[in-house]
Amino acid sequence: MVDRTFLLLLATAAGLSCSCDLSELDSLSLAHVVEPGERLPGGETTNTRLLGVNSFLRPADNLSVENQTAFYGGNGFFNQAWVVSPSSTTSRDGLGPLFNARSCSSCHFKDGKAAPPGPNDLPFEGLLLRLAVENEGVFSPHPVYGGQLQDAASEGVPVEGVPVISWSEEAGVYPDGTAYSLLKPEYSIESAQYGPLEDTLLLSPRIAPHMIGLGLLEAIPEGRLQELEDPMDLDGDGISGKIQRVHGGQVGRFGWKADEPTVDAQVAAAFVGDMGLTSELQPEDTCTPTQVACLNAPDGGEFEVTPKIFQRTVHYSRAIAVPVRRNVDDPTVLEGKGLFRAVGCDSCHTPSHITGESVLEELENQLIWPYTDLLLHDMGDGLADQIPIGLASPREWRTPPLWGLGLMKQVVGHTRYLHDGRARSLEEAILWHGGEAAESRNAFKSLTKNERDALLAFVGDL
Repeated sequence: MVDRTFLLLLATAAGLSCSCDLSELDSLSLAHVVEPGERLPGGETTNTRLLGVNSFLRPADNLSVENQTAFYGGNGFFNQAWVVSPSSTTSRDGLGPLFNARSCSSCHFKDGKAAPPGPNDLPFEGLLLRLAVENEGVFSPHPVYGGQLQDAASEGVPVEGVPVISWSEEAGVYPDGTAYSLLKPEYSIESAQYGPLEDTLLLSPRIAPHMIGLGLLEAIPEGRLQELEDPMDLDGDGISGKIQRVHGGQVGRFGWKADEPTVDAQVAAAFVGDMGLTSELQPEDTCTPTQVACLNAPDGGEFEVTPKIFQRTVHYSRAIAVPVRRNVDDPTVLEGKGLFRAVGCDSCHTPSHITGESVLEELENQLIWPYTDLLLHDMGDGLADQIPIGLASPREWRTPPLWGLGLMKQVVGHTRYLHDGRARSLEEAILWHGGEAAESRNAFKSLTKNERDALLAFVGDL
């Protein structure tokens, strides 16, 4: 039972409102009221100044002047297009020879989430295909094409191939008779330029996620994640999240399979994998021994991304602010919040955490509301890819944070969700959930339309 006097004092102290009748507060859980700090999902770092199309472009509100200066310097590097070597622009040459994008922002436009490419969009930008082969239970990058299909190249270097998506539609009906449909993608590669691709080639599509709050996620203490994980489902609730372990046992936090442990590692992997740019953390190009033209092409020096540019880009990525909640005390949103918890969505999308140590002091000791546990969960066959990574099986994915998703339409002009953008709405994203989330999905389907709309209104306000 909630102590209504204590709850009211907390809410008043935090400048928050409670939309419920105080005479009935004893019978309510926190799921039905505005909790202290909930309006500011990034704590003191929250962007309260700039919303709409620029919602994801602000630095953390509490950054020092020095760190703000570094942030805007990193923003420039994040948005600038890299060029092929040799070039008079020596500070940002070295692109490729094989690559997927020319700049960070070409995939993360306005720091938002990418959408699947249209039928005539070549090369793909914002969605890539991971590649692997399996031999006696061991999975490794393709010996010729490597671990990622690169569909763009510098002059004189053949692209690796042309990625293709074909879509089919699956119809469904809610128990109340409301119809819905889901888009299902199939992926293939045409015009392979470095030899035939085996029928046994394994593919995994990955779409570029939005960039907000990365430094805050990095600062969630490992001990907190250990409290949340339950790999053997010892509590019997059907949820068995587990920590991903990568790079010698570090906690994986970033990427759809949580296969990078830090913002530095994630940025270095993107530079080399997506743009063919080497750095101190990733000093080798991705050319394989068979790709002779790639190996012989000019490069941009020992580290094509200089330490200064790399650190500024990392700083920028680490310090992008999470936007303020817009309708946190709206009665429909609060109803949806209660339903979100009632159907069990918060079993994986853990609402809040308190950050610990960070490279940026301003990100420390913040009460944050990302709605993720950063753990790997079995999402069922419907969302499975073909490639295990670290401790993640093809059916397992990191719980993505939900903050900012409701602003996607304003920021980037689309509403595509999940790891490959197949879902055209938040509703479709929920309906694709399976595995450990099947019970929650079914509970969502059993709600009335008004209740479903309320739950979606809540997620859309995060």
